[in-house]
Amino acid sequence: METSLHEPITTEAKVSVKLPEPQHDPLVASSITDSIGHPSFLQRIDSTEELVQAGLNASLVEPTSAPVLTVVIPVYNEVHTVARVIDSVLALPVEKQVVIVDDGSSDGTQQVLQRYRNRIGVEVLIHAQNQGKGAALQNGFRLAKGDIVIVQDADLEYDPRDILRVIQPIVDGKTNVVYGSRYMQGHIQDPSWMHRVGNWVLTTLSNQMTRSRLTDMETCYKAIRREILQSIRIEQQRFGFEPEITAKLAKRGISIVEVPISYQSRGWDEGKKIGVKDLFSTLWCIVRYRFGS
Repeated sequence: METSLHEPITTEAKVSVKLPEPQHDPLVASSITDSIGHPSFLQRIDSTEELVQAGLNASLVEPTSAPVLTVVIPVYNEVHTVARVIDSVLALPVEKQVVIVDDGSSDGTQQVLQRYRNRIGVEVLIHAQNQGKGAALQNGFRLAKGDIVIVQDADLEYDPRDILRVIQPIVDGKTNVVYGSRYMQGHIQDPSWMHRVGNWVLTTLSNQMTRSRLTDMETCYKAIRREILQSIRIEQQRFGFEPEITAKLAKRGISIVEVPISYQSRGWDEGKKIGVKDLFSTLWCIVRYRFGS
């Protein structure tokens, strides 16, 4: 049975979408308002519990075609949230590949990941030692097979349901790269003034260096066409990935569209891993990749 791209579908069905050819337009970072909503061919699941249960069912269905989407999930010591994140991603009603890269966890996360090793469409990589988020992403990107690749953190700060919104402009052929912005909703989602100020400083400097107009350069949600992503050599091993990929996309003249996403911030006492040292490292990366390779 064929599924119309203009009709909602249930979580038992999956969509195989032929994407338009990549765009080759000049760098003009733009914004799309909340009115874009989720993809017209995807039915949003409002209950997180339903989403998780749907994920358990969806992972048992044999894919019917090449994946439209690859979701790369870097993980480090997230034993309390990783299963919920993975199940929520698996529930998204679109043909997908899920690549999970554990970066040397020591809190029981690796034991949780064992249950996903035999799931259809899921690949689990384990680093023997902690190497950094950037290193985990590099290994995950190499395994990507989907037309679109997006990163999903394992800590539940980002709602996996927003992935559908983030990939929409690429599916529509409007752009090749989309960032999900935490600062386009018109209200404060991050209660930490230090986080907000830090992000503003980094994003503003990055915009100046790349001639962009982004509101959230540091966002986890970066959706990029696979052929573009895999053609870029990523060097940063930790959180420097964000300014590095942004600068390298800008140098290629690839436009970046932003869409609003939800965000539930957590503090360092709850497991947040980025710190002051990473702030200075990111500043260095912004300058380095503006003038270097």
